[in-house]
Amino acid sequence: MTDAAAAPSDPVAALVAVLDLAASDARTTEDIFVGASQPMPHGRVYGGQVVAQSIVAAQRTVGTERSAHSLHGYFLRPGDATKPITFSVDRIHDGRSFSTRRTQAFQNGVPIFSMIASFEVESPGLDHQAPMPAGVPGPEDLPSATSTSEAVVSLDRSDTWDRPVEHRHIPVEAYGAADGEPLLRHAVWMRTPRALPDDPALHRAALVYMTDMSIQETVLRAHDVTWATPGLKLASLDHAMWWHRDGRADEWMLYVQESPSARGGRGLTQGRIYSRDGVLLASVAQEVMVRVPH
Repeated sequence: MTDAAAAPSDPVAALVAVLDLAASDARTTEDIFVGASQPMPHGRVYGGQVVAQSIVAAQRTVGTERSAHSLHGYFLRPGDATKPITFSVDRIHDGRSFSTRRTQAFQNGVPIFSMIASFEVESPGLDHQAPMPAGVPGPEDLPSATSTSEAVVSLDRSDTWDRPVEHRHIPVEAYGAADGEPLLRHAVWMRTPRALPDDPALHRAALVYMTDMSIQETVLRAHDVTWATPGLKLASLDHAMWWHRDGRADEWMLYVQESPSARGGRGLTQGRIYSRDGVLLASVAQEVMVRVPH
């Protein structure tokens, strides 16, 4: 494991560093790994980071011939970005085609995230996909986040941090003032701003990392609420992801998101991730707690 703070001027290197977990010498019936966190403005671990680290830990316990195809996880407690995270992996099942792993992330002796993931030896089978939406402007036709309000808003929505991911939103008004037109759908082009190593497992983990950055927004957009709304409280409750086909996290991908329902202080968002040439790479679902002052 390398120090996540070793290259503060290179957020992509910092991302690769936090995904490079260290094996532990702890004696247990489970596999133990330890990871660092990226520094965050308010000291809380970014949820997408701990999900990505959890899938990396689980992948370390299966052969390279088996790739992650699904995960289901719950965020249990806020994490402290100034402290290491311990990951325990339970080898629940190994079959001829599938392996199942349970990963729990711990700080201060209590779990902050719990996940079950499945890995598969890929085999021939039926093949179809939902098409990528037509008429979507390309990333070159949209302003970079550095020229929009996103550049000065963190995941905690009140400070800046060095993001290892470049975003271009459709529509672009992602974090600014409400425009009076609630939307149930929006999309984001995303990628790391420079190349990642040629490791498919790393690209899958980096894609997990990206999926938690904007998926909550659609719940807010549906009610014309912005991150700047005074007293807004929002937290991810759970996260699910299905990988369909391999792709590269350092190339432009379109993250299409919609919110089918919100009720009782909870909102559900679903997403599909496409490569630039229209290949469906993954599907995502997340439920969030959202509380807006009356």
